[in-house]
Amino acid sequence: MRAIRHGLGAFASVAALLTGVAVAAEVNAAPAPAEELPAAAPAAEEPENFGASCRTVVQGSRVTAYCQNPYPGTDRVRLHVECDRWWDIDTDSAPVEVGPADYARVTGRCWKEVASAWVTHEPAEPAPAQAPSPPSVRPPAPAPAPGS
Repeated sequence: MRAIRHGLGAFASVAALLTGVAVAAEVNAAPAPAEELPAAAPAAEEPENFGASCRTVVQGSRVTAYCQNPYPGTDRVRLHVECDRWWDIDTDSAPVEVGPADYARVTGRCWKEVASAWVTHEPAEPAPAQAPSPPSVRPPAPAPAPGS
């Protein structure tokens, strides 16, 4: 009879353990109470594809960036070169506009070793629209003198 009591106790313990695991799993799977989310700003329209694809090549102390723009907007690229030596001056190129389906090569250099080089992009500002010129107005012809 003692063996049956131990067996029944073990069975009850396992049943209680499995019930506890099942309840814990349901509690974890239950959705969290709905919280009021702050009102989100309206979604902005999708950004237009933009930016020339550029690759940089470092050869000794010289850096060259080759950029090609596959998009319809004009991209303004700049090459930034960081030199390795503390006394060597880092350089930033002048902005170069890369038009749609256009190609550009931008170069920079250090006196000694190059530590890093990267290209930055910004959209070129659209050309200001020219206001239509006013129609040319002819001054009225002088009236003929009376009696002529």
